[in-house]
Amino acid sequence: MNIRRTTIGTTAGHAGQGPTRVDAYSLDTEKGLAVTVWTYGATLVELLVPDRDGRVDNVVVRLPDLESYEDRSKNPYIGSTLGRFARAVAGGRFELDGVEHQLDRNYGRHHFHGGSIGFDRFVWSADAERRQGELALRLRLERPDGDQGYPGALSAEVTYRVDGDGRLTLDYRATTTASTIVAFTNHAFWNLAGSGTIDDHRLALNAARVLACDEELIPRGPPAGVAGTRLDYRAPRQIGDARIDDCFVLDDPTWAAELFEPSTGRRMRVVTDQPGLAVYSGDGLAGPRAGLCLQTGAFPDAPNRADFPSARLDPGMIHRHVTTHAFSR
Repeated sequence: MNIRRTTIGTTAGHAGQGPTRVDAYSLDTEKGLAVTVWTYGATLVELLVPDRDGRVDNVVVRLPDLESYEDRSKNPYIGSTLGRFARAVAGGRFELDGVEHQLDRNYGRHHFHGGSIGFDRFVWSADAERRQGELALRLRLERPDGDQGYPGALSAEVTYRVDGDGRLTLDYRATTTASTIVAFTNHAFWNLAGSGTIDDHRLALNAARVLACDEELIPRGPPAGVAGTRLDYRAPRQIGDARIDDCFVLDDPTWAAELFEPSTGRRMRVVTDQPGLAVYSGDGLAGPRAGLCLQTGAFPDAPNRADFPSARLDPGMIHRHVTTHAFSR
């Protein structure tokens, strides 16, 4: 197993950090699975996976250079770690213990993916290590009380772990100095063919219900059944030209999603401890439908919905979120 760190450039410092060096960490299991993560945005840039014939391809969409990742017009959060709260908060407002908090409105009148300067815009500190049977990269970010309108100073952490059995695990943790809301996720776009579109992929979801959202991605009501609708992926089926941008309610923790690409034989099974899975078919990417986004995490607008699983984090508690992507062929 091998760990390599290289410097890829310097950010312009638009997130208030000032010009900051950006490093790339490559974790190679030397058994076919290798991951590259950049400290800018704690971003998953490359994941090399062999196919049925032993050919290795990158199965996540990536951009050509650091400048492209910094340019929001070119980068719809590709591969980034999102926070403090991923997905939408209606009106950019929520209430905790009788106190209303106004968040940055960066999506029309709503708050989205942590605000204009979310976790994806910062350089995270990082350290990598070899553990028994795996390689791990731990990235950390500290954000002050009031950042993007959130209460509480937050200590955030995400660890990427890869092992020789073909698994990539993302382990998120956070603590706070005041009651706040937290929901992290990763915004990678998956393409198990390594190129082309996702249309030939077969998708299965362990979800009998979905959150019906309006055109601004705010839930209209409680979860609705998928039976007999275009969003019924309980049995594997080809994605084709279907446009998907929906949050599914996961039925149990045994598995969340399975993605299969027939020409390469690559299969990815997703397991998570989170209640929701947002699925986006990437129609708005510069290369349309070049990847399928599978975001595990909280429900959209959870801070304003008592009927949804809570996204609250209090002092003395630890937020934890673990998602594993297991590859086979």
